[in-house]
Amino acid sequence: MDVSTYLLFAFLSGLALVNLVQAQGQLGFISLDCGLPPNTNYIEPTTTLQFTSDAAYIKSGVSKSLSSNYNQFLYKQYHHVRSFPQGRRNCYDISVKKGTKYLMRASFFYGNYDGLSQLPKFNLYLGDSLWKMVNFTDENMDTTVDSIHVTLDNQVQICLVNTNTGTPFISSLEFRPLPNETYKVLTRSLLLSYRLDMGTTTNLTYRFPNDTYDRFWVPYNWGEWTSISSALTIDPNTYEPGSIVMETAAIRIDTKKPLEIWWETEDENTQYYVYMHFAEVEKLQPNQTRGFNITYNGSVWYGPLIPDYLSTTTIFSQGPLPTPKKKHLFSLIPIENSTHPPIINAMEIYSAIDLLELTSDQGDVGAITSIKSTYGIVRDWEGDPCVPRAYPWEGIACTKTNGTVPRIVSLNLSSSGLAGEISQSIENLQMLQILDLSNNDLTGNIPDFLSNLSNLEVLKLDNNKLTGSVPSELLKRHDNGSLSLSVQGNPNLDCTSDSCKSSSKKKTSVVIPIVASIGGLILIIVVSIIILWIVKSRKKRRNETVVPKVDPSGTNDQISDHLLETRRRQFTYSEVLRMTNNFERILGKGGFGMVYYGTIDDTQVAVKMLSQASGQGYQQFQAEVTLLLRVHHKNLTNLVGYLNEGDRLGLIYEFMAKGNLAEHLSETSSYVLSWQDRLRIAMDAAQGLEYLHDGCKPPIIHRDVKTTNILLTENFQAKLADFGLSKSFPVDGNKTNNYMSTIVAGTPGYLDPDYYLSNRLTEKSDVYSFGVALLEIISCRPVISRSEENVHISKWVNSMVAQGDINGIVDERLGGKYDANSVWKAVEVALSCVSGNSARRPTMNQVVAELKSCLAMELERTPESRGFDSTNSVNMMSIVMDYSEAAPMAR
Repeated sequence: MDVSTYLLFAFLSGLALVNLVQAQGQLGFISLDCGLPPNTNYIEPTTTLQFTSDAAYIKSGVSKSLSSNYNQFLYKQYHHVRSFPQGRRNCYDISVKKGTKYLMRASFFYGNYDGLSQLPKFNLYLGDSLWKMVNFTDENMDTTVDSIHVTLDNQVQICLVNTNTGTPFISSLEFRPLPNETYKVLTRSLLLSYRLDMGTTTNLTYRFPNDTYDRFWVPYNWGEWTSISSALTIDPNTYEPGSIVMETAAIRIDTKKPLEIWWETEDENTQYYVYMHFAEVEKLQPNQTRGFNITYNGSVWYGPLIPDYLSTTTIFSQGPLPTPKKKHLFSLIPIENSTHPPIINAMEIYSAIDLLELTSDQGDVGAITSIKSTYGIVRDWEGDPCVPRAYPWEGIACTKTNGTVPRIVSLNLSSSGLAGEISQSIENLQMLQILDLSNNDLTGNIPDFLSNLSNLEVLKLDNNKLTGSVPSELLKRHDNGSLSLSVQGNPNLDCTSDSCKSSSKKKTSVVIPIVASIGGLILIIVVSIIILWIVKSRKKRRNETVVPKVDPSGTNDQISDHLLETRRRQFTYSEVLRMTNNFERILGKGGFGMVYYGTIDDTQVAVKMLSQASGQGYQQFQAEVTLLLRVHHKNLTNLVGYLNEGDRLGLIYEFMAKGNLAEHLSETSSYVLSWQDRLRIAMDAAQGLEYLHDGCKPPIIHRDVKTTNILLTENFQAKLADFGLSKSFPVDGNKTNNYMSTIVAGTPGYLDPDYYLSNRLTEKSDVYSFGVALLEIISCRPVISRSEENVHISKWVNSMVAQGDINGIVDERLGGKYDANSVWKAVEVALSCVSGNSARRPTMNQVVAELKSCLAMELERTPESRGFDSTNSVNMMSIVMDYSEAAPMAR
């Protein structure tokens, strides 16, 4: 091989390697250049993104090109548009991966492509939901609709709807898969408001390949800010904002003032979700610190935060910002002893949006598609016939009941140039109430299958070329008044019944009095039936408000579906077998039954199956389901679904990758939780308990708080679990004087002595149990010693406190790596919780506040701390916040 051949081979090999890396980096990406000629694709030179034509995803619209004047400064995917001058709506069908979280983006650049210089306005729909009203303010500015959405099916329909204010068009459609761990919002989707690169000095918008997920980061600076930066690479977290975005940070020029970010909204009911990204870009000296609190409209939102050097930390809340608010103000305020002012590197702001991926009944879709093909119908019949429900296919009407699959109830093909026989496919439109085939050139007999349409009320076949006779069943239904039948104007149709002929005046005069008489009697009967039905319906609704009891001796059909929320959360036994691989892996065992590992569409779950030998399992199943469907909080385990099939009962939860807290406090644990880790876990559990006590109406008492019921996520976020013993009770007047008498339940060692002796259950019973768990967290000693004396942990700690020996209380494996004042304060909190006099115990609200103070002390000791995980491999934190108005209320 000569030198030139070798160099050419090396060049081509390198080029192939570059293309391979690019392709791997875009795995799962869908990039459609709208208006690009069919079967065409290219690599956009600036971004290296691979774009393909949209022609395979839509059958309507016309391709247009922008003036070549724009080519030099626009991405290549903006050079073409697909315009839709015909039809009320035009829809794309995009194949996606079901259950995947996508960043979805639709982009538009007008550029006067049509030579009209008229900025259009139109609606963009995703499924049945209005995604965005697309409105342009400048023909030379692009408009982008950017959302985060989890797909519910393998197909997504995106429609452009003409609102008679200009011709709809589109430049590009893009889908980017995101990790499931990011942007967690319950059942809603997120619509981008702002995605800002703070402190940037280049004034460039960054996207792929600088951002792995191809998010647009827009430069943002303010006159009173300056910038600090680092030339070193910033380590990412799960959100991966991109090193080039995180390498610069905004800082206030006047360092004595807080760093503020705000925006205003016209709609005070808009729910916002905020994600802030931080990384320390300056190498601080040992005597230097940067720490700050974050407030939202004057209230503490998070803090203190000490950004990690060259490592990304994302602060966010899983719930929306409190509403209603017109102005949203975030202030970053230095903590005491901080030598450096607050910084922020990047920020994302989203509003909540409901995107409903509704699809029509597939039987109806198949039938109407066949009818379209049979007659060669040339209409705007693309996409789903009934969705969006506000804009069904022309000539079609559908059911519009929320929560149900749309069905076609009316088909009007009058004067549509139809020829040939009446299509057999019409029989498959079983919900059809109105069928109008009049004024066409239909031939042949009126088929008998039309009689099988039991819901049909109106049938218009007049003015065609039909022959033969009208089926007898249709005539009968017409005669008894259940069907309005029109067949006039078919010269060769044999209609022997008077009911399908024009009636004479004489007959009309005879029929009207008879019908009037009978009609009066029928009216009386109908009114009586309606009144009876209303009475029964009210009684039924009253009965349905009672929570059903479960009979352990019988089947469990008594557990009604309304108690278990929605059908989509219910799994069959065969599905549970598949998700657990025939119950292959056991995670644990409790009084309810075995807990197994499972997966649902690559999402890990824990499946708790009721043991047939469980004596109290049925009652615990009912209690747990009732509670978990009423409440939700980031520090309570999340119920994914349930099994209720015959005598098989099961609960499906989110999988807690790090198991329970007791395992990590054990002497056999492979590593030791740091003091900071322990405080965060304790604070998480306290916040979950606080929510049950103060955020739920009526309040809920857990009754079994212990370290084995505190579960940990992959990121060591703590969540309370096992609500089978929980109780709720109404509150009257002063909450502190309320209690309920109940049979004592709980775990020895954690059980409140007051409750045990008096059978009087109060919220302070949970406070006692939490105090015991907190003493465990501090000392890692057993709740009841294994010595002959069986000394309770609270008694032992009190004796050590009396000696002033704080180091003797703390887990010796910490090796003195903790702030002593922080530990003292935590011990004081725990001992106040286990006070023998329940009236002297603090509320969980007070406990949370004290633990936050403990954590602040420890953070000031460890400015170099690298996040929540003691292994330093996880640097993503969830907001520690509690807004009563933001928390969902238990009902």
